[in-house]
Amino acid sequence: MYKNLAAVITAACFLSPLSHLVANAAQPAASSGNKPVKAAFIYVTPVFEAGWTHQHDEGRKAVEKALGNSVKTTVVENVAEGADSERVVRDLAQQGHDIIFTTSFGYMEPTLKVAKEFPNVKFESITGYKTDVNVSVANARYYEGRYLAGVAAGRLTQSNVAGYVAGFPIPEVLQGLNAFTLGMRSVNPQAQVKVVWLNAWFDPAKERDAAMTLFNQSVDVITFHTATNAVMVAAQERGKMAIAYHSDMRQVAPDAQLMAVKHEWGNYYTQRVQDVQNGLWRTGNVSGGLKEGMIRVGDFGPKMSNQVRNEIQQIQKDIVQGKRQIFQGPITDNEGKSVVAAGQALTPVQILKMNFLVTGVVGKATP
Repeated sequence: MYKNLAAVITAACFLSPLSHLVANAAQPAASSGNKPVKAAFIYVTPVFEAGWTHQHDEGRKAVEKALGNSVKTTVVENVAEGADSERVVRDLAQQGHDIIFTTSFGYMEPTLKVAKEFPNVKFESITGYKTDVNVSVANARYYEGRYLAGVAAGRLTQSNVAGYVAGFPIPEVLQGLNAFTLGMRSVNPQAQVKVVWLNAWFDPAKERDAAMTLFNQSVDVITFHTATNAVMVAAQERGKMAIAYHSDMRQVAPDAQLMAVKHEWGNYYTQRVQDVQNGLWRTGNVSGGLKEGMIRVGDFGPKMSNQVRNEIQQIQKDIVQGKRQIFQGPITDNEGKSVVAAGQALTPVQILKMNFLVTGVVGKATP
């Protein structure tokens, strides 16, 4: 998804509200005589029925539905990060695409390199952080949904131990893991979260094995930050509770799924394609969350009580209205060091640089 994030992200990284970009995303462009915008999407895995890539492809389909004949989309899936992705990005630019969405962090540097060769092509680096005159970046505040999932886990666990299967200890993953733990311990101060690092995003066998290992260590509720539904399948088989990520996964875990934390790209992608069509595209750095509808929680399963559901929905309102901040002090890391003082909160740039694990996480921020 978004591999090997450098330890330092410059303070020049800026975050823009999503609302100004998506307010009119569902309105097709008025022009009918212009050539359709050619939009390309590069995916790091195949398109499955659920998961990271599935959500991005749903966003692409939303573009087609909203804009009709005024857009033509191209998909290249299962593209490895690194040299292979550079080749694919360049090929798509040479083929005359007007805008190219590269949907994995490891695509960031290849995208920037190719963008300099094709100044008239617009590039969207999803989960990246470096911009250029023709390279914009976008991400979502996944950690807002993770906090709500943690509240659910904290209320419903019987063992007070949750599991977290994760790919790499980059800031985005640490944000989600920490938010989940903070949410869980906000309602269950004795709760612990055991993390297993896979050093991979897409490895269903390793994801499954990690889940089974955690279930053997008193974990009765689990979630993950990897690309497939393997953890959900394992939870269903073992009769455990699980929180889906990226997509609704009740199809494979009808009994296990408590809820899902989903990301929605359709409005953003549609607006950016329209911006190209109307000559309004500008570079930027967008981060959208619950308020903007870029992160959604729901798809509750049979083990989710109405009481906990109502509690989650109320906390969600508080987050959207700015009454609750996820990384509000006092917060200590899992080695006892203060990382956020009482009365303080992490800034967006500090969140982007996150490199610690909060109290309650059993493990280290290394694979």
